[in-house]
Amino acid sequence: MERLKRRRDFLAAAGGAKAPTAGFVLQERRRGDDRQPRVGFTVSKKVGGAVERNRVRRRLREVVRLSAARNFQGGSDYVLIGRAAALEMSFSRLVEDFAGALRRLDKARQPSDRNGQRAIEKARPAPAGDQSTP
Repeated sequence: MERLKRRRDFLAAAGGAKAPTAGFVLQERRRGDDRQPRVGFTVSKKVGGAVERNRVRRRLREVVRLSAARNFQGGSDYVLIGRAAALEMSFSRLVEDFAGALRRLDKARQPSDRNGQRAIEKARPAPAGDQSTP
């Protein structure tokens, strides 16, 4: 599995699908090719000093190494944005959250059910000024 290292790749992934959890945010961008998936890790200074940021990054790398490599889709870029809560969370909880985030991204990738989509649209209130009926 390749690593993301260029800023432009991280910025491109930020425009894709997101699956937030307590310890991290998982972002996915479909590249449109069939090459192997690439993964990037980032932790902002809001999390803490260099020691805390590196610890969060190491924990997230290990989660990906152990559990996710088999679940990644080819032709996608993934970015994990670490949060401060990842320092206190148990490692098993991080693994569970990661598996759940991947499942949510898979569901977002699948085409929606037209009947289900219409039911959602009908349930939404019409914008003010729009008097048309669905």
